[in-house]
Amino acid sequence: MSKPPPSPPSLAELRQEIDSIDSQVHSLLMQRGDIIDRLIRVKKTQEVGSAFRPAREADMMRRLVQRHRGILPLDTVESIWRVIISTFSYVQAPFSVHADVSVGESMMRDSARFHFGFTVPYVSHFNAPAAVEAVAKSKGDLALLSATSSRTPWWIALEAHGAPKIIARLPFVERADHPAALPVFVVSRVADSAMVTEVEMWSVRVSGWNAETARALSPMAEILAVPDTAFDGAALLVSVTSETSLENIKAALIEAGASVRSSALVGSHATRYTVPNAAK
Repeated sequence: MSKPPPSPPSLAELRQEIDSIDSQVHSLLMQRGDIIDRLIRVKKTQEVGSAFRPAREADMMRRLVQRHRGILPLDTVESIWRVIISTFSYVQAPFSVHADVSVGESMMRDSARFHFGFTVPYVSHFNAPAAVEAVAKSKGDLALLSATSSRTPWWIALEAHGAPKIIARLPFVERADHPAALPVFVVSRVADSAMVTEVEMWSVRVSGWNAETARALSPMAEILAVPDTAFDGAALLVSVTSETSLENIKAALIEAGASVRSSALVGSHATRYTVPNAAK
């Protein structure tokens, strides 16, 4: 006679399994904390800038999406990892997040809390220059600034040697229904070895800026533009990828009738990573 199929586990047994997993997760987090404690002693917290590591974090978030499966929503997994990463970075070297809320306080706060949790102090500012100035006066704070619109050319303050730079573009993992979908640049000081340079950010000031010039550049790069009436021109923040070059962008500006007054590298960030439909 064939053996009867095994009876399904009881609710009590399944809950015991969950309790066991919860205990293991907590134990692993404490082990991670022990390693961070050793890391602090090795580094002696003497590195210039924040403990934020944009290159490593972008890679971690991409790998997280690629290996994720099952019924647990990706939003939940990403937010848990963001809190873990940001909190342990804060433990290494405390920092604050300064946010320009002129683009919408609730959206900016959602972005800050999703990516950095509630342990990291959050400071709101009524405009972008104030947030950048606060970071410039700090040792390793971060500023969150809109990546899609601006009333002022705040990036000009990043041109000087020793000034903070754009180090990341959030969210690291993009999708249409992201709970913290507001595109933002992160500005801070980090070690050169921590930077990711897949997309370079350039401050470009031009004369002769108009709608035709803007249309000529739009297929080549993402651009933030703030009019500069004193010079009949504009201050541009230009994203330069491996598919183009700053020289090509300058040539397109000149061909469209504009003249380039100056250009300066003001940071870099990881290539935007969009979640495939099946992984959402």
